[in-house]
Amino acid sequence: MQCCSAQEEGAVQCHAAGGAMQCRAAWNAAGPAAARAPAGHQCPSSSGKPNHADILLVNLQYVSEVEIINDRTETPPPLASLNVSKLANKARTEKEEKLSQAYAISAGVSLEGQQLFQTIHKTIKDCKWQEKNIVVMEEVVIAPPYQVENCKGKEGSALSHVRKIVEKHFRDVESQKVMQRSQAQQTQKESSLSS
Repeated sequence: MQCCSAQEEGAVQCHAAGGAMQCRAAWNAAGPAAARAPAGHQCPSSSGKPNHADILLVNLQYVSEVEIINDRTETPPPLASLNVSKLANKARTEKEEKLSQAYAISAGVSLEGQQLFQTIHKTIKDCKWQEKNIVVMEEVVIAPPYQVENCKGKEGSALSHVRKIVEKHFRDVESQKVMQRSQAQQTQKESSLSS
């Protein structure tokens, strides 16, 4: 198994997986080099947890320098196998969520509406935008300004559940604001006492 790094003008330099290298880019990253082998292999995690691995993917187009700290000569430990199907589903879900968020921004939805959508979506995945309205489980529509009284739908458990989520969301938002104001006042007090 080898880890390859691109050098100038298409030349490629390969190193034994498990050796330590450092990449210089917009950030610095250093650690053992690894490569994915076709037959699932395992690499120990820095957390020490079994069945976990630290994987850092670096786009070599943004790397200005690769420095080999030490090359490994013995056979490296096998890498952990990846559940490609699970990763693909997660990537698809995250892409859908980002597209939904981008749609809301482009439609001119308020920040409060976007935050409420995210809160509802954490609990109920069947949640989407319909213009500036939030549609939950195809049964409940929340129109701007996205308050409890703006929740419309057939009376029943779905409407009741969504109303409770909206109430809790705005209670949590208000308590966060109170906490932030309190912390700001405390900081002002401390700075005026130290002056």
